[in-house]
Amino acid sequence: MNSATVRNLLVRGMLAGLGAGVLALIVAYFLGEPNVDSAIGFEEAHAPAHEHEVELVSRSLQSTAGLATGVLVYGVAFGGIAALAFCFALGRVGRFTPRATALLLSGTALLAVYVVPFLKYPANPPSVGDPDTIGKRTTLYFLMMVLSVLLAVAAVIAGKRLAPKLGTWHATVVAVLGFGVVIGLAYEFLPVINEVPGDFPATLLWRFRLSALAMQATLWGGFGLVFGELAERLLHPKPAAVSAGTAVAAPQ
Repeated sequence: MNSATVRNLLVRGMLAGLGAGVLALIVAYFLGEPNVDSAIGFEEAHAPAHEHEVELVSRSLQSTAGLATGVLVYGVAFGGIAALAFCFALGRVGRFTPRATALLLSGTALLAVYVVPFLKYPANPPSVGDPDTIGKRTTLYFLMMVLSVLLAVAAVIAGKRLAPKLGTWHATVVAVLGFGVVIGLAYEFLPVINEVPGDFPATLLWRFRLSALAMQATLWGGFGLVFGELAERLLHPKPAAVSAGTAVAAPQ
């Protein structure tokens, strides 16, 4: 794959990330923001009167322009990174078409980058979590994410090397089981964080976490579909159809 193709795929990846970001923004606004508002209301209702602070940025601005800026910038950035990962993965993870490779990559990334860390350290709404432990919680989350990504890469490499001996199916099963075992050990030995207030509504916490998961699934799934289509058209363009009226008869 030459540099011009990589550059074209990078641009298409960023555009696909932007499009996926728009879809994720819709999900975040209509599913996530109402839960954030409810959590903020719970926090304000339980805070002492003297602890109420003046907002530097209004809540309406945070939930509109602020949310849109964050999601769309993130979508463009991760789209570019994912496009470069696609350039490396295409042809190395199997004889898949660009569409299938993009979907496989986005699904694997969703699992490794978000779902696996999420199951150990799930997203929490405002009013959940001790401000004094935010550094520790952030470090543990990113440690879990890095470990998950590295193990996913190791599982792919192990599966490729075992395939000639065990066959593709059995090699894939062994690689997935190995990934699951090591992740299970990480779940067991990494510290548990439970700072949810006892009176915090369980239904609200559940809805917030589901909306966070839905947003990420929309982002990665939308990227896989859009980028897969763009990459397919770039790498495997369809021959231009010649109309019957413009066909030139061959010389006799």
